[in-house]
Amino acid sequence: MAAAADSQDKMQKIKYDNTLMKLMSFFEAVTKARLKDCFVDQNELLVFVVEPAQYGLAVGKGGANVKRIEASLKRKVKIAEFSDDLVQFVASLIQPSKAKGIAFEGGIITITPDSSESRGYLIGRAGKNLRNMESIIQRYFPIKEVKVV
Repeated sequence: MAAAADSQDKMQKIKYDNTLMKLMSFFEAVTKARLKDCFVDQNELLVFVVEPAQYGLAVGKGGANVKRIEASLKRKVKIAEFSDDLVQFVASLIQPSKAKGIAFEGGIITITPDSSESRGYLIGRAGKNLRNMESIIQRYFPIKEVKVV
């Protein structure tokens, strides 16, 4: 019973302030995509998580919506598509990087990137991107850690 309580404690409570509410409203107005969540990650990137099947609409043709939002807000944004399937969500989160394989076993997600360049990007300097990805995933799923092999 304690293990279940521990995994629940790891999942974060989601709270929005007025600034985030305005950003979410702006995002939905520009993209016409339904938004599930919005937050600033550990790398100071503004992350928009859209509902399933809304990714293409959110990004726009040739990334037009992303460029428009970044220009308006004067900051970098990341768009990910939510999925109840952990593996699909992780695949969406790591875009534009590609993975040969994503596995989930014993609370640990293992990502096998398709190139050494992707591997470096996923891990980041001193594991910064990896820890950031871990915290984003823990917002929705009870996981222990993320590994890149």
